[in-house]
Amino acid sequence: MLPSILPFLLSCCILFSTENLVAVALTSPQDISALKAFKASVKPSSIQPWSCLASWDFTTDPCAFPRRTHFTCGITCSPDSTRITQLTLDPAGYSGQLTPLISQLASLTILDLADNSFYGPIPSSISSLINLQTLTLRSNSLSGAVPNSITSLKSLQSLDFSHNYLSGYLPKTMDSMSSLRRLDLSYNKLAGPLPKLPYNLLELALKANSLSGSLSKSSFDRLTQLEVVELSENSFTGTLEPWFFLLPALQQVDLSNNSLARVEISKPSNANSDLVAVDLGFNKIEGNAPLQFADFPLLSSLSLRYNRLRGTIPLEYGRKKSLRRLFLDGNFLIGKPPPAFFASDKSVSGSLGDNCLQACPGSFQLCMPSQKPSSVCKQAYGGKPRS
Repeated sequence: MLPSILPFLLSCCILFSTENLVAVALTSPQDISALKAFKASVKPSSIQPWSCLASWDFTTDPCAFPRRTHFTCGITCSPDSTRITQLTLDPAGYSGQLTPLISQLASLTILDLADNSFYGPIPSSISSLINLQTLTLRSNSLSGAVPNSITSLKSLQSLDFSHNYLSGYLPKTMDSMSSLRRLDLSYNKLAGPLPKLPYNLLELALKANSLSGSLSKSSFDRLTQLEVVELSENSFTGTLEPWFFLLPALQQVDLSNNSLARVEISKPSNANSDLVAVDLGFNKIEGNAPLQFADFPLLSSLSLRYNRLRGTIPLEYGRKKSLRRLFLDGNFLIGKPPPAFFASDKSVSGSLGDNCLQACPGSFQLCMPSQKPSSVCKQAYGGKPRS
């Protein structure tokens, strides 16, 4: 009886001792090599004692458990503890250039190095991370161009390079990023026109760059799910054509602080639109205040401030029950504002000030600041009196 039990007891002892080893070699050598290269590229003086990178001690296996003292944060491993699937650093002020060897982390789905001080170019080898779904390098000091190779990341759903010093043109083949839902490249130095955009986008943010040219329908072709457009503080010119506000899922638009000259708007079919907020302030838009904005059933916030609008304020703006914020200040609007704005049951905030309006009650906040001097208004209308 005893001899037959010995193999079983022996196997139990081996299993027990194996499971209690502190650092069993689990992680792929390729991933360990990449992590070592990544840490080596970070300036030691920028690695604080309390930070994630300070806990990366390669005398133990990165994916071994328990992680009480080593690799306490910054990485996530696959269920079988063999591959690194997430590299998410804390905002500890790490500084250094991104190593091209980061591309060896072939199973990464999330790479997030936001709110640090990494500098230099984005390695083009990052395109080898074919499983990547989220790529966030926000708020660093990265420079150079957005790598063209990045458009080969077909699984990428969220891309955020905002608040860096990136320059040059956007990649021409961005539309090939078929899974991309969120794109934020705001607060960089990007230039040139918009390329054809990924057709599954939900959110587009390119605020505070030097992008230029007109907004072309071809750039937005097939963007049937686009909800948010943030393109303020650029140098876009020309006419904003009717197709733009008819994008079927559009909810929020900010094109303020550009050089747009005209806006053409068509009534949404069957009054069907999800458009809620529009900001076209601080452009060079001429003509009348677009009457058709009143046809968008959910529109609650509209800004056309500091443009070159003339004529009267459409009465339909005053009748629009959904409208809660209206900024038309800084134009050359004439006549009397819609009386509905001042009805006791109407609650509209904003400003109609700095125009050429008559009978805008100074006691109402909506009429502040005061209107333009009469001499300025007469000059704007060729010496003709306001009416």
